[in-house]
Amino acid sequence: MEEIRIEDNGNIGPIDASKIPRFAGLGTYARLPRIDQVPSADIKVVGVPFDSGVSYRPGARFGSTHIRESSRLIRPYNPALNVSPFALTQVADAGDMAVNPFNINEAIETIQQNALDLTADGSTLVTLGGDHTIALPLLRAAAERAGNPVAMLHFDAHLDTWDTYFGAEYTHGTPFRRAVEEGILDTEAISHVGTRGPLYGKKDLEDDKRFGFGIVTSSDVYYQGVREIVDKLRDRIGNRPLYISVDIDVLDPAHAPGTGTPEAGGITSRELLEIIRGLRGMNIVGADIVEVAPAYDHAEMTGVAASHVAYDLISLIADKRANDKKAAQA
Repeated sequence: MEEIRIEDNGNIGPIDASKIPRFAGLGTYARLPRIDQVPSADIKVVGVPFDSGVSYRPGARFGSTHIRESSRLIRPYNPALNVSPFALTQVADAGDMAVNPFNINEAIETIQQNALDLTADGSTLVTLGGDHTIALPLLRAAAERAGNPVAMLHFDAHLDTWDTYFGAEYTHGTPFRRAVEEGILDTEAISHVGTRGPLYGKKDLEDDKRFGFGIVTSSDVYYQGVREIVDKLRDRIGNRPLYISVDIDVLDPAHAPGTGTPEAGGITSRELLEIIRGLRGMNIVGADIVEVAPAYDHAEMTGVAASHVAYDLISLIADKRANDKKAAQA
């Protein structure tokens, strides 16, 4: 089948939905071109189908494919940010990383090296998981590319700063404790957003504070409102290189049932998107969306939410890159 694509500002965009129905054709993210169909890409969407680090429901290994399928309705213009990200920059789908599902240590090394290889040309990664274990190697690669520890905003119901599970140091509940220990996070500029639910004990919060994390709970978002939360996050991060990690379970199960460790009392998809949009102009050096488990999803609710989170992250990155390019040429 011939792929009739939208081309804008010299960039190859998604398949033209006025010529080919959205439900037809290959399921790349937002029906964008594959990496081998463009000469180069500024932003690369890559999948990591890995969930060997989960502690409860499995299935996030199918998340990247599900998010792509749920992104078929995404259109080229983002009115919330008044940008056309696929015209501002070349965005392409880089496919999936092939990682060992039976060896977590090897998988982490593979993800880190693949991330470094994909960003060797100066492009930015938006990664579709997969479970949250994958954030650690992605952060390692981002910090190496930045040349310094990076700031991080972590959207999640959970802290993910626990020490071990059954003696295992690398799981989806431990990546950010390891990242702090490895010195790849700027501990003056790291925060959780949307946390809630029971913990193992008060020590969980004490450890988290000791690591340097700020905490914005889902209740804080409710009582303080999006604008106040955004102002606080922007003040904390400043212009540091920023990595954004989004566990889809930051959303209430009413908005994202398809995830491995759901917790009641979460934020809405509207609140999540508005907080992300409030980060416009910040120096985002990488992002991931993880823990989408399609076996528990209904009517693609979780997949659609995740695909729109990815779209707004891509829009922010494209907007910043385009503005930086204009400034450099001025």
